[in-house]
Amino acid sequence: MALKLGVVGAGLRGRLFAEALRDRSDVLVVGLAEPSAPAAEAAREATGLPVVPTHADLMSDFSPDAVVIATPDFAHREAAVALADAGTHLLIEKPLATTLADASAIAAAVERGGGRCLVGFENRWNPHVLAAKEALAGLGTAITSSATLSNSYYVPTEMLSWAAASSPIWFLMPHTVDLLLWLTGRAPTLVYAAGSRGVLRSRGVDTWDAVHVTLTFDDGTIGTLSSAWVLPDAGEGIVDFHFQVIATDGSVTADLGHQGLSIVSDRTRSAWPLGPRVGRSVAGPPGWMINDFVTGLLDGSDLGPGVQDGLLVTAVLAAVERSLETGQPGPVSIVAEE
Repeated sequence: MALKLGVVGAGLRGRLFAEALRDRSDVLVVGLAEPSAPAAEAAREATGLPVVPTHADLMSDFSPDAVVIATPDFAHREAAVALADAGTHLLIEKPLATTLADASAIAAAVERGGGRCLVGFENRWNPHVLAAKEALAGLGTAITSSATLSNSYYVPTEMLSWAAASSPIWFLMPHTVDLLLWLTGRAPTLVYAAGSRGVLRSRGVDTWDAVHVTLTFDDGTIGTLSSAWVLPDAGEGIVDFHFQVIATDGSVTADLGHQGLSIVSDRTRSAWPLGPRVGRSVAGPPGWMINDFVTGLLDGSDLGPGVQDGLLVTAVLAAVERSLETGQPGPVSIVAEE
């Protein structure tokens, strides 16, 4: 019998996940949940699947075995807690939540309900990152690490209708925090952050323009993170993504903003071949991640980063926000403040 899967959130990512599973005979995508009528209609047209208003409707109408939570970053808790308490298996988009209280509530619900959970740190399915992880196993001990992930103005001003309720911290840094933790194998202990704002506010989106973070690990080594939402739209593309880990016996450096293809017309841009369909399959990390998720549910194998990984990343980013507010370094704690 096929695994029945539903999707909560019918935006770009929700539709992508549904599309990535379309040709699997062992998985049936039963429908999507989306409260916005225009988004719901767009999803019906794009996927041919039924779209209902809420996660409760999705469960009552279709009884899925597993659900993808693809709502905006700040809107994961309600659906995730309700579905986890019901024992539903979950793939929750990164970040797990944008407050430590919400992340803790989701983690507790997953533990109570007994379902399995994958948090969508999709770079663990990126071939460049996998090759870096394998190489670092033979390069001794990590000494220092860094990662930059930024977007052009297009993302906060046009792509995301909810950008003012988010920031480069919550939209971009979940990727890079998880990346450095996974590549180095280190536990984060202390955060110091600085940022600037005002340019996006002048364009109608009141959030951080750029944020820079120094992250201290449990062995005293340092990682640095940078994310901005103010790259020029006339640049090479909407994403700038690169990282480096320097170890005692070598280093690994990657530029994930380029995949070896540039297109030149009235502007120059880098293109991401790992993203569209290749033959009948959706290529790229998100598609590979969702396929691994359902395969792991079907055969009982490892799913990848779980709810505790998501809780830790949210704890780091909550510490980043506290440091920005206070101007001081602060500890990383998974215990929510009262």
